[in-house]
Amino acid sequence: MPELITSPSNPKIKRLLALQQKSSARREAGLFVVEGRRELQHCIDAGFTVDTLFVCPSLFNALQGGQLPPETSGCAGPLPSDDGPLPLTMPRVARFPGAVATAAGQAKVFEVSEEVYAKMAMREGTEGVVAEVKTPERRLEDIVLPANPLVVVLERVEKPGNLGAVLRSADAAGADAVLVCDPLTDLWNPNLIRASIGAVFTVPCAACASEAAIAFLKARGIRILTAQLQDSSLYYDCDMTGGTALVMGTEATGLTPVWRSAADAHIRIPMLGALDSLNVSVSAAILLFEAVRQRQNG
Repeated sequence: MPELITSPSNPKIKRLLALQQKSSARREAGLFVVEGRRELQHCIDAGFTVDTLFVCPSLFNALQGGQLPPETSGCAGPLPSDDGPLPLTMPRVARFPGAVATAAGQAKVFEVSEEVYAKMAMREGTEGVVAEVKTPERRLEDIVLPANPLVVVLERVEKPGNLGAVLRSADAAGADAVLVCDPLTDLWNPNLIRASIGAVFTVPCAACASEAAIAFLKARGIRILTAQLQDSSLYYDCDMTGGTALVMGTEATGLTPVWRSAADAHIRIPMLGALDSLNVSVSAAILLFEAVRQRQNG
């Protein structure tokens, strides 16, 4: 039987809250937090290892539209799940379907009360599931690209929600990698994971210095296109059918000179209103799907 946690002051809950709130705690522990069944499924499918799993059985089953089967020790009959039959003698959380059953097979498992889950959860509708996951080492040199890759590069993007939204667009457009240069937020910020709806697990990505990213791209013959208003051409007039890196900076200051000088071409999105900038995630989506359009049209 998994341990039942009923106090928000439990040390395990305090550690989880620290992992949610502090990048230093995530680095020190080598763990990050995933909340929600959908995100957990993407995480496990991508080969990540769950260290600790917290489940609120009543919330999980209420959102699944069913009831938790009673604990029936000693019964030999199987219970179907998304991952195949599981014996009824297993802990209750291990008999949940899909990602939760998979995680329960590899992790330390704790059941939590609704009061404790309310303290842990950062948003509603996450089905009573929170996991601590081992942080992988994602290095630039480990990214393997196909011929004529499509790469997104973000320099010094600060808001995790923006970075998560870019990852979501990169997944939708079938981008081959996202490089996060000189980052002001870490890739395992829970707000980033939430905004990406799990795309941080599905898209190859790495954090690195801008100089390292430039050397990586140039060594592979990938054309660098920097999004900037000055000295630039309209984005749809630029060829994106070959190996292409779409490079964007912060909304406030744009790209630093190191990227502007390294670029093979400067591109811009036409601005017809009173303002002169778009949210970086919107800009990324526009440029990504222009590349998709060009490539689908041959």
